[in-house]
Amino acid sequence: MDFELSGEQQMLRDNIVRLMKDRYGFEARKGYQASPRGWSEALWREYADMGLLGAPFSEDDGGYGGGAVETMIVMEDFGKALALEPYLQTVVLCGALIKHGASPEKRAELIGKIAAGDLRLSFAHAERQSGYDLYDVALTARKDGTAFVLNGEKGLVGQGDSADALIVSARLSGGRRDRDGIGLFLVDANAPGVTRRGYPTQDGQRAAEIAFANVRVEPKDVFSEPGRALPVIERAVDETIAAVSAEAVGAMSEALTMTVEYMKTRKQFGVTIGSFQALQHRAADMTVALEQARSMMYLATMMAGEEDAKERAKAISAAKVQIGRSARFIGQQAVQIHGGIGMTYEYKVGHLLKRLTMIDAAYGDADLHVRKLAEQDSLFA
Repeated sequence: MDFELSGEQQMLRDNIVRLMKDRYGFEARKGYQASPRGWSEALWREYADMGLLGAPFSEDDGGYGGGAVETMIVMEDFGKALALEPYLQTVVLCGALIKHGASPEKRAELIGKIAAGDLRLSFAHAERQSGYDLYDVALTARKDGTAFVLNGEKGLVGQGDSADALIVSARLSGGRRDRDGIGLFLVDANAPGVTRRGYPTQDGQRAAEIAFANVRVEPKDVFSEPGRALPVIERAVDETIAAVSAEAVGAMSEALTMTVEYMKTRKQFGVTIGSFQALQHRAADMTVALEQARSMMYLATMMAGEEDAKERAKAISAAKVQIGRSARFIGQQAVQIHGGIGMTYEYKVGHLLKRLTMIDAAYGDADLHVRKLAEQDSLFA
């Protein structure tokens, strides 16, 4: 199978590499993280000008005609730089909800704003009791004339404190854990009744707890068929897992590169530690783990657009297992080989481990996805 990038895709990668090198050094990242939003608004505008925010969307929807491969390219280099901007939430996750759940008119309206850098979105879905079960939704949506009224709370909303609008999952009917009865609603983040409490997460990014008290949503802001939004949510999450797999591969690649460079320069007992055979073997094991993860990243990218939900879920779970295991091994070994400096706030490798740990936990860790695969039919049936 040919994994070579096209000319346009290679140009996209070259441009991102150049931008990250020029504008996203580790010290610069600290400054972005300390800003009020926790990321760089100036860089967000540059992403828009470069076409990154519209890259994964079709031209009919106001994008630039790319897809999962373009998302992979962007996310891999964002992973190397530990980029903080809300690309994953706005472009990947909410973008997928819009692509698969919104009407053609709504898609063109929202994707056009996203591509221009004028709209930042977050998906308000997780709740305190839900864990990793996407169908566990207690926030209610009650019909009031032609509109809906939302009441309830959402947690761990990625970069929800700086979003302009929220895509909110809510239950229209049935029990809390029923697969049917879930809807998707677009809500202005500053609408009456919306209360947000933002906070930093362990990997240097931000999240929010959000409460909805009698928040009114008009029919034009209802996505998908009311009560049948779960397949849209599951598909969007599968596409997001494929994207964070690429981010993880980028972060693992950076951790390995930093570790090898450190082994070439750090001296112990009068010689560089890279001359120790035990550490050479450990670096070789890290390289193998990285290549295993990269292979599964390609699989996840290829399967992200698969229409068969069952086959897509199998491939995405398989990728999540390998990505999680490789991420833990490479991140931990990188810190171990660096020694004390690897654990300091001032050095990048510890931050890479934190982000890799959070990626492993996002949407279910490796152990959870092993169980999901065990519950499904064999991949080779």
